[in-house]
Amino acid sequence: MSLQDKAEAALKKAVRQVVERHKETGRPLSVWQNGKVTRISPNHL
Repeated sequence: MSLQDKAEAALKKAVRQVVERHKETGRPLSVWQNGKVTRISPNHL
């Protein structure tokens, strides 16, 4: 596995963990979408 593949896998894992944490705590997740910050309800994750 190349260094780039390892980095991509680590980033994907981190994103999954963040999404799961937001679901568990009921906090909305802020994302960059269409040139602005958007908050996504944990119910829609």
